[in-house]
Amino acid sequence: MEGRHDASDTPTPGPVEPVDSGDPRLDPFRSLRDPELVRAGEGAGWFIGEQLLVLERMLARPGTTISILASPRMADRARALRDASADPSPPLLVADDDVLESIVGFDLHRGLLALGRRPDDGLARIEARLAEPRGERKRPVALLACEEIRNIDNIGLLFRNAAAFGIDGVLLSPGCHDPLYRKSLRVSIGHAIDIPFTRLSPWPDALEALCRRFDVDLLGTALDPEATPLGQVSARARIALLVGSEFPGLTRGAKSVCDELVRIPMAADVDSLNVGVASAVCLARLREPWLDVR
Repeated sequence: MEGRHDASDTPTPGPVEPVDSGDPRLDPFRSLRDPELVRAGEGAGWFIGEQLLVLERMLARPGTTISILASPRMADRARALRDASADPSPPLLVADDDVLESIVGFDLHRGLLALGRRPDDGLARIEARLAEPRGERKRPVALLACEEIRNIDNIGLLFRNAAAFGIDGVLLSPGCHDPLYRKSLRVSIGHAIDIPFTRLSPWPDALEALCRRFDVDLLGTALDPEATPLGQVSARARIALLVGSEFPGLTRGAKSVCDELVRIPMAADVDSLNVGVASAVCLARLREPWLDVR
């Protein structure tokens, strides 16, 4: 009968299982501080999330979460979050605190980790948003482009800013830090899971080509005296804001492909702002006309 709820449509929650240190399902969680293992995880197509807020975002995208690992004190909260989510099927593995510490290599005081599948559709999702029409005009869009942002906290903060200002996608140069690295993901409060991102190569030629293809104005942040003060930048509906590391700034090649360079006016005795702060200042100004603000 139409409209009748079928109990078989409701996903069955996954098991809750105690595990010991020898369980092979714990292998991806081992020695998380080892950079070689982190790089291996990126290549193998998985990532590690930490804390409840990140797990919540992982579970909101069905098929992302492979398994959850929790201490006994966090097991009930993790189970409740999982069972109420759009994806309750991943198994919840429960291990004592000493087992967790022996596995991950440090005191996991948050008592919660999750193994996830890396998205492989970032570029496709970004291009779909850029191509989406709105009536007779092209849809307003905004991208955040990052050149050689290698700091763990900064890459996470940039994704948090991207979420706050309605960014449609993040474009990374080849040398940027991994947004899904455990600590970066924690700083982003899980937004690196929600916002599509992709690495572009060759850089910056691929960045320029993408912007030209979809009629997006590329604005580069710079300290150059000839750069346009932020308050004088004309309103644009389709932009990509390009940011670089705090001290070196954008490379000459990256500047050369920009439609306009912009700067934040600052007191004479201040050299620069942290890239996370600078991007927030710029995005707040550039995105305000198109944001559905609270």
